[in-house]
Amino acid sequence: MAMGIVRRQFISALGGAAATWPLAASAKTLLPVIGYLAAGTLEASAAWLAAVRAGLAESGFVEGKQFTSEFRSANNVADRLPRLAAELVQRRVAIIVTLGNVAAARAAKAATAEIPIVFTFGVDPVQAGLVASLNHPGGNVTGMSTLNLDIGSKHVALLRELLPAAKRFAVLVKIENPEAARPTITSAQAALTFGIQTEVVFASDARALLGKVSQTFHGA
Repeated sequence: MAMGIVRRQFISALGGAAATWPLAASAKTLLPVIGYLAAGTLEASAAWLAAVRAGLAESGFVEGKQFTSEFRSANNVADRLPRLAAELVQRRVAIIVTLGNVAAARAAKAATAEIPIVFTFGVDPVQAGLVASLNHPGGNVTGMSTLNLDIGSKHVALLRELLPAAKRFAVLVKIENPEAARPTITSAQAALTFGIQTEVVFASDARALLGKVSQTFHGA
Protein backbone atom coordinates (compact mmCIF):
# COMPACT_ATOMS: atom_id res chain seq x y z
CA MET A 1 0.00 0.00 0.00
CA ALA A 2 1.78 3.13 -1.22
CA MET A 3 1.73 6.25 0.91
CA GLY A 4 1.45 9.72 -0.56
CA ILE A 5 -0.76 10.90 -3.37
CA VAL A 6 1.89 10.90 -6.07
CA ARG A 7 0.62 11.18 -9.62
CA ARG A 8 2.92 8.58 -11.13
CA GLN A 9 2.18 6.09 -8.34
CA PHE A 10 -1.54 6.60 -8.82
CA ILE A 11 -1.25 5.97 -12.55
CA SER A 12 0.89 2.92 -11.86
CA ALA A 13 -1.84 1.41 -9.69
CA LEU A 14 -4.47 2.15 -12.30
CA GLY A 15 -2.25 0.98 -15.13
CA GLY A 16 -1.58 -2.26 -13.30
CA ALA A 17 -5.27 -3.05 -13.37
CA ALA A 18 -5.58 -1.88 -16.95
CA ALA A 19 -2.80 -4.23 -18.02
CA THR A 20 -5.07 -7.20 -17.26
CA TRP A 21 -7.83 -5.99 -19.58
CA PRO A 22 -8.43 -7.89 -22.81
CA LEU A 23 -7.04 -6.37 -25.97
CA ALA A 24 -10.52 -5.31 -26.92
CA ALA A 25 -9.57 -2.88 -29.64
CA SER A 26 -7.88 -5.51 -31.79
CA ALA A 27 -10.58 -8.10 -31.03
CA LYS A 28 -13.29 -5.71 -32.28
CA THR A 29 -15.29 -6.12 -29.07
CA LEU A 30 -16.58 -3.51 -26.69
CA LEU A 31 -13.79 -1.50 -25.12
CA PRO A 32 -13.11 -1.89 -21.38
CA VAL A 33 -14.67 0.89 -19.30
CA ILE A 34 -13.13 2.88 -16.45
CA GLY A 35 -15.85 3.86 -14.00
CA TYR A 36 -15.33 7.07 -12.03
CA LEU A 37 -17.29 7.58 -8.81
CA ALA A 38 -17.05 11.09 -7.35
CA ALA A 39 -18.37 12.04 -3.93
CA GLY A 40 -18.49 15.69 -5.00
CA THR A 41 -18.91 17.23 -8.42
CA LEU A 42 -17.01 16.22 -11.53
CA GLU A 43 -15.90 19.84 -11.86
CA ALA A 44 -14.22 19.62 -8.45
CA SER A 45 -12.42 16.45 -9.60
CA ALA A 46 -11.31 17.90 -12.95
CA ALA A 47 -7.62 18.07 -12.04
CA TRP A 48 -7.58 14.42 -10.95
CA LEU A 49 -9.42 13.28 -14.06
CA ALA A 50 -6.98 15.17 -16.29
CA ALA A 51 -4.02 13.60 -14.48
CA VAL A 52 -5.46 10.10 -14.81
CA ARG A 53 -6.06 10.51 -18.52
CA ALA A 54 -2.63 12.01 -19.13
CA GLY A 55 -0.90 9.26 -17.17
CA LEU A 56 -2.78 6.50 -18.93
CA ALA A 57 -1.92 8.05 -22.30
CA GLU A 58 1.76 8.08 -21.31
CA SER A 59 1.45 4.36 -20.54
CA GLY A 60 -0.11 3.67 -23.93
CA PHE A 61 -3.75 3.61 -22.87
CA VAL A 62 -5.60 6.14 -25.00
CA GLU A 63 -9.23 6.91 -24.26
CA GLY A 64 -11.41 5.93 -27.19
CA LYS A 65 -8.87 3.39 -28.45
CA GLN A 66 -8.03 1.13 -25.50
CA PHE A 67 -10.82 2.11 -23.10
CA THR A 68 -13.83 4.34 -22.55
CA SER A 69 -15.11 6.08 -19.41
CA GLU A 70 -18.31 6.25 -17.37
CA PHE A 71 -18.80 9.03 -14.80
CA ARG A 72 -21.04 9.12 -11.75
CA SER A 73 -21.03 12.04 -9.28
CA ALA A 74 -22.99 12.36 -6.04
CA ASN A 75 -22.71 16.17 -6.08
CA ASN A 76 -21.94 16.18 -2.34
CA VAL A 77 -25.03 14.12 -1.46
CA ALA A 78 -23.56 11.02 0.22
CA ASP A 79 -26.84 9.06 0.12
CA ARG A 80 -26.55 8.87 -3.67
CA LEU A 81 -23.25 6.99 -3.64
CA PRO A 82 -24.55 3.40 -3.14
CA ARG A 83 -26.93 3.73 -6.10
CA LEU A 84 -24.25 5.28 -8.31
CA ALA A 85 -21.74 2.57 -7.39
CA ALA A 86 -24.33 -0.09 -8.22
CA GLU A 87 -24.89 1.53 -11.61
CA LEU A 88 -21.18 1.23 -12.43
CA VAL A 89 -21.18 -2.42 -11.40
CA GLN A 90 -24.22 -3.09 -13.60
CA ARG A 91 -22.39 -1.31 -16.41
CA ARG A 92 -19.69 -3.99 -16.02
CA VAL A 93 -16.83 -1.52 -15.79
CA ALA A 94 -13.31 -2.94 -15.69
CA ILE A 95 -12.19 -0.78 -12.76
CA ILE A 96 -13.73 1.82 -10.45
CA VAL A 97 -11.75 4.95 -9.56
CA THR A 98 -13.22 6.77 -6.56
CA LEU A 99 -12.71 10.51 -6.21
CA GLY A 100 -13.35 12.46 -3.04
CA ASN A 101 -13.69 11.31 0.54
CA VAL A 102 -13.77 7.80 1.91
CA ALA A 103 -17.55 7.50 1.44
CA ALA A 104 -17.13 6.93 -2.30
CA ALA A 105 -14.63 4.13 -1.74
CA ARG A 106 -16.87 2.49 0.85
CA ALA A 107 -19.84 2.63 -1.51
CA ALA A 108 -17.80 1.03 -4.29
CA LYS A 109 -16.51 -1.70 -2.00
CA ALA A 110 -20.04 -2.47 -0.80
CA ALA A 111 -21.20 -2.72 -4.41
CA THR A 112 -18.62 -5.24 -5.63
CA ALA A 113 -16.03 -7.69 -4.35
CA GLU A 114 -14.68 -8.46 -7.82
CA ILE A 115 -14.15 -5.24 -9.78
CA PRO A 116 -10.82 -3.56 -8.85
CA ILE A 117 -11.28 -0.30 -6.93
CA VAL A 118 -8.69 2.50 -6.73
CA PHE A 119 -9.11 5.22 -4.10
CA THR A 120 -7.38 8.48 -3.19
CA PHE A 121 -7.87 10.30 0.11
CA GLY A 122 -6.16 11.34 3.33
CA VAL A 123 -7.44 8.72 5.75
CA ASP A 124 -6.10 5.43 7.08
CA PRO A 125 -7.63 2.78 4.74
CA VAL A 126 -7.35 0.12 7.46
CA GLN A 127 -9.24 2.21 9.99
CA ALA A 128 -11.76 3.08 7.27
CA GLY A 129 -12.47 -0.63 6.79
CA LEU A 130 -11.31 -0.73 3.17
CA VAL A 131 -8.29 -3.02 3.46
CA ALA A 132 -7.11 -5.68 5.91
CA SER A 133 -3.68 -4.12 6.45
CA LEU A 134 -1.22 -1.79 4.71
CA ASN A 135 1.26 -4.59 3.99
CA HIS A 136 -1.38 -7.10 2.85
CA PRO A 137 -4.49 -5.20 1.75
CA GLY A 138 -6.24 -8.23 0.27
CA GLY A 139 -9.54 -8.01 -1.55
CA ASN A 140 -10.18 -5.81 -4.57
CA VAL A 141 -9.41 -2.37 -3.09
CA THR A 142 -6.15 -0.47 -3.40
CA GLY A 143 -5.04 3.13 -3.75
CA MET A 144 -3.16 6.07 -2.35
CA SER A 145 -3.47 7.71 1.07
CA THR A 146 -1.56 10.69 2.41
CA LEU A 147 -1.91 9.35 5.97
CA ASN A 148 -1.33 12.89 7.22
CA LEU A 149 -3.88 12.62 9.99
CA ASP A 150 -1.42 12.69 12.89
CA ILE A 151 0.37 15.93 12.03
CA GLY A 152 -2.02 18.16 13.94
CA SER A 153 0.77 19.04 16.36
CA LYS A 154 2.92 20.28 13.46
CA HIS A 155 0.08 22.45 12.16
CA VAL A 156 -0.37 24.00 15.58
CA ALA A 157 3.37 24.53 16.01
CA LEU A 158 3.56 26.37 12.69
CA LEU A 159 0.59 28.56 13.63
CA ARG A 160 2.28 29.23 16.97
CA GLU A 161 5.39 30.46 15.15
CA LEU A 162 3.34 32.70 12.88
CA LEU A 163 1.11 34.04 15.66
CA PRO A 164 3.08 33.76 18.93
CA ALA A 165 0.61 35.94 20.84
CA ALA A 166 -2.47 33.96 19.78
CA LYS A 167 -4.35 32.20 22.56
CA ARG A 168 -7.30 30.86 20.62
CA PHE A 169 -7.46 28.83 17.41
CA ALA A 170 -10.37 27.41 15.44
CA VAL A 171 -10.42 24.02 13.73
CA LEU A 172 -12.81 24.00 10.77
CA VAL A 173 -14.57 20.72 10.00
CA LYS A 174 -16.96 19.91 7.18
CA ILE A 175 -19.74 17.99 8.88
CA GLU A 176 -20.25 15.47 6.02
CA ASN A 177 -16.58 14.54 6.04
CA PRO A 178 -16.32 11.43 8.27
CA GLU A 179 -12.52 11.35 8.29
CA ALA A 180 -12.29 14.83 9.77
CA ALA A 181 -12.70 13.77 13.40
CA ARG A 182 -9.22 12.33 13.97
CA PRO A 183 -7.15 15.32 12.73
CA THR A 184 -9.50 17.57 14.68
CA ILE A 185 -8.72 15.68 17.87
CA THR A 186 -4.94 15.67 17.29
CA SER A 187 -4.93 19.40 16.53
CA ALA A 188 -6.96 20.20 19.63
CA GLN A 189 -4.72 18.05 21.82
CA ALA A 190 -1.60 19.67 20.39
CA ALA A 191 -3.00 23.14 20.98
CA LEU A 192 -3.51 22.35 24.67
CA THR A 193 0.20 21.62 25.08
CA PHE A 194 0.89 25.19 23.95
CA GLY A 195 -1.75 26.61 26.27
CA ILE A 196 -3.98 27.51 23.33
CA GLN A 197 -7.76 27.24 23.51
CA THR A 198 -9.24 25.41 20.52
CA GLU A 199 -12.70 25.95 19.10
CA VAL A 200 -13.94 23.12 16.86
CA VAL A 201 -16.37 24.52 14.28
CA PHE A 202 -18.61 22.12 12.33
CA ALA A 203 -20.61 23.22 9.28
CA SER A 204 -21.90 21.87 5.98
CA ASP A 205 -20.27 24.34 3.56
CA ALA A 206 -17.83 27.24 3.35
CA ARG A 207 -20.45 29.93 3.97
CA ALA A 208 -21.72 28.15 7.09
CA LEU A 209 -18.16 27.70 8.35
CA LEU A 210 -17.42 31.40 8.02
CA GLY A 211 -20.65 32.28 9.78
CA LYS A 212 -19.92 29.98 12.69
CA VAL A 213 -16.35 31.27 13.00
CA SER A 214 -17.73 34.78 13.19
CA GLN A 215 -20.14 33.73 15.93
CA THR A 216 -17.40 31.92 17.83
CA PHE A 217 -14.89 34.75 17.89
CA HIS A 218 -17.03 37.86 17.68
CA GLY A 219 -20.32 36.78 19.16
CA ALA A 220 -22.06 38.08 16.02
